[in-house]
Amino acid sequence: MKVIVSGASGLIGSKLVPALEAAGHLIVRLVRPPAADGPGEAHWDPAAGQLDPAILNGTDAVINLNGRNIGEGRWTSAVKDALRSSRLGATSTITSAIERCDSPPRVLVNASAVGFYGDRGEEILDETSPVGEGFLAQLSSDWETAATRNESANTRVVLLRLGMVVAAEGALGRMLTPFKMGLGGPIGSGHQFWPWIGIDDVVGIVHFILENEESEGPLNLVSPQEIRCTDFARTLGRALGRPAVLPMPAFAARLALGEMAEALLLASARVRPQALEKAGYKYLTPTLEEAIRAALAKTA
Repeated sequence: MKVIVSGASGLIGSKLVPALEAAGHLIVRLVRPPAADGPGEAHWDPAAGQLDPAILNGTDAVINLNGRNIGEGRWTSAVKDALRSSRLGATSTITSAIERCDSPPRVLVNASAVGFYGDRGEEILDETSPVGEGFLAQLSSDWETAATRNESANTRVVLLRLGMVVAAEGALGRMLTPFKMGLGGPIGSGHQFWPWIGIDDVVGIVHFILENEESEGPLNLVSPQEIRCTDFARTLGRALGRPAVLPMPAFAARLALGEMAEALLLASARVRPQALEKAGYKYLTPTLEEAIRAALAKTA
């Protein structure tokens, strides 16, 4: 297949693109000016809403992973604006270009997040559950709305509601230093559900989506193994051979990270991958310990 990818240098894109190329697909990375044209690259300017429809015309798939890292720093007003514009601007630029294609892409695979559901406690959540409350829920909902504006263009749209991606980089990478020092532990009550997904399964699921035309709409990219924050800390400590008994009180997390702590660390979302299980996807790392050990092996 010919596949267009935005956000190819990010946490997911940097693992996905080589895997797609190894599978024999032709990848074209969308890059911003003034980056030089290289093999397999095409220019776009999402901030200005500029993307030549000819780049997308007749392609098999567009994978949009563009978006500023949600976990970088406190959510000031300026950071919130950047989080929104980096997602909604890029997605609207792509869907606008798709609408102007004579032969539109067969599928748009667009990133989203389980933050769509907000803080829901013990409630069991699947793809039919309504949007929650808060900044992250509204951002995810608006992001999905921007992606689905082209449904009349005969382009299948798949929305990747991603849980915490377990990879050597990202959230797991930021946890490693304190845990290796024996200073890790649960955050707040530790009772909150943390939906997660191994990076190998993120890549595997995108392959699955490209090959299965029945996959459509929102997909919860989370493991079937439900994990609470305390369980996550214990599992990471066990994988590192370190204790994980020093909790971070909720007030300390709020003091350090503000609203971001509330949405990413203290919120509870008991999310289940109902659509993926129904479609028959087989997980590569179905347990958290497997996913953590696979991620750590890549850093050795």
